[in-house]
Amino acid sequence: MAVPEEVRAAKRINSEGERIIEKAQEEAERIVAKAQEQAAFLIDERGLTQQAEAESRRIIGEAEADAEDVRRGADEYAVNVLVGLEGDVVKTLQSIKKGIDLLDSRRADLRADDDGGGVEPEDGADDLGFEDVPDDEGQPQPVRR
Repeated sequence: MAVPEEVRAAKRINSEGERIIEKAQEEAERIVAKAQEQAAFLIDERGLTQQAEAESRRIIGEAEADAEDVRRGADEYAVNVLVGLEGDVVKTLQSIKKGIDLLDSRRADLRADDDGGGVEPEDGADDLGFEDVPDDEGQPQPVRR
């Protein structure tokens, strides 16, 4: 009768082995599923990262192009303003030179008239309301009184 006890023990050992194998199989399937899930997540994440990097490169490229357009426009505007200002300054200088030449001519005429018998004002002033004042180099310059 010892044989049936050994058969029962063998069956018990056999069923215990099958249970352990089943548990191991379930654990293996769970690990594989988790690994597949994580791999899919990483693949998606990598794809999203690549898309985000591509989008950021596109946005940066557009921003740099826009900035270059703004710089070009600002430079054009500045050149136009400076050219206009230069023209105004040239016209103003020409007007100033003409005024000085006219006044010098009048002073020369007055001095010529004064040398012909007139008397030079004692304070160094002429009849037009100007007097000679030395500039930085000691040259007399007409200055309105």
